[in-house]
Amino acid sequence: MKYRLIPSLLRNKYLLTGVGFTCWMLFFDDRDIITTHFRQRQELHKLEQSLNYFKDQIKITEEELLSLESDPARLEKYAREKYKMKKDNEDIFIVPDQ
Repeated sequence: MKYRLIPSLLRNKYLLTGVGFTCWMLFFDDRDIITTHFRQRQELHKLEQSLNYFKDQIKITEEELLSLESDPARLEKYAREKYKMKKDNEDIFIVPDQ
């Protein structure tokens, strides 16, 4: 008797299984649509920021390279400061910054 009070649509085991599976995939699974979409948008934002950072670094490096190629005195200064290069008759004393 109580079985007949439930509409036939809610008694369909295939429909109930499909609805349950859909709810599980949308909200509860590890790869659910909502959380995955949020994580991917966050990762995309981080990657875009790092892309902009590296584009800026490339621009700065290219400008530095251009200035080093055009000025031999600047190239010598850069080599001495960055790579601790010296001439044969010189001694280098490195004083750490305090």
